[in-house]
Amino acid sequence: MRIGELAARTGVSERSLRYYEEQKMLVSDRTPGGHRDYPERAVDRVIHIQELLAAGLTSKKIAQILPCMRDADGGPNEYATPKLVAELETERDRITRTIADLVRSRDVLDEVIDRAAEHRAV
Repeated sequence: MRIGELAARTGVSERSLRYYEEQKMLVSDRTPGGHRDYPERAVDRVIHIQELLAAGLTSKKIAQILPCMRDADGGPNEYATPKLVAELETERDRITRTIADLVRSRDVLDEVIDRAAEHRAV
């Protein structure tokens, strides 16, 4: 499929898809006319890239992880190493800490909102 179709099917801009290729996260063949030609499995790959970016991973880390993931279900494949698992656990722990920090910030903000609402009602 051409880059425009992949962009439409995944909701990711053509510019982002080109960036994913530059970062070695996505691969395409070239038509005789020089156009990018993506395999069907590229849809799952782009979705995984988006999920990992949303989780806060860098493109460099994602490029390391993707060869270790099966595209169809996102599970590990034979290339997953104990070192990679340890690195992913470190990333998960970082995300968990970030979530806890955000919850604390939201709780503080809720208190400020409640106090401000009480003073406004008086």
